[in-house]
Amino acid sequence: MLTPQRQQQILQQLAEQGQVLSKQLSVLFEVSEDTIRRDLRDMAKAGLLQRVYGGALPASAATATFSQRQQVAVASKRAIAKKAAGLISAGQVVIIDGGTTTTELLNHIPKDLPFTVVTHSPTIAVGLADFPLVDVVLIGGKLFKHSVVAVGAGAMESIARIQADLFFMGVTGVHPAAGLTTGDYEEACIKRALAGRAAETVVLASAEKVNAASAYAIGDITIANTLVVEAGTDSAWLQAVQQKGVVVLSD
Repeated sequence: MLTPQRQQQILQQLAEQGQVLSKQLSVLFEVSEDTIRRDLRDMAKAGLLQRVYGGALPASAATATFSQRQQVAVASKRAIAKKAAGLISAGQVVIIDGGTTTTELLNHIPKDLPFTVVTHSPTIAVGLADFPLVDVVLIGGKLFKHSVVAVGAGAMESIARIQADLFFMGVTGVHPAAGLTTGDYEEACIKRALAGRAAETVVLASAEKVNAASAYAIGDITIANTLVVEAGTDSAWLQAVQQKGVVVLSD
């Protein structure tokens, strides 16, 4: 079997099973594990999968630029954001992460709802400028342009002073085994710190993030108290998430 044919079949296995193991693939294709590892390395370089210890997981499609991500899974993000907005109550302190799904959240928040938003996203802060009853606290730091959010030591210092009711977290991958992941190390650290300052963390997982993984772990999936997904999400995947004690809401 030629290498391109084998790699195409690996992708098919990945789509059907949600993960692949190097040892099993070497038996299936009757080649060495070194050959399989080389295949996975080349496919990861092409952005086709995410390598993990012993095999690979589906790569998240949510790692493009901010403007490009605004065009990905638009209907899914809209439905999820609408459902998530209903979790906000008057008087709460709510952390809103940066990202295209959380930006969509602003379109579904009632203009007459009084609460406080803490965010490290200038985009989110500006989007709330015309909400007369929403107080906005903007966390500063070094601008990570890919996601248009503040990161670094300054941001971490400010985060340590927050006590919030809710944190709406954006991720690039949600996988029962790999957990919550994103494409940048510093951003993963910021998200983990924000989750530690909120009584409840709500993860917004649009279609392209479900059962996918990126390079940097935010943490185990149980960091999320609640996961908001699109209606029709794979039932086996939902069951695997719920077995870990995470509440799942769908639009």
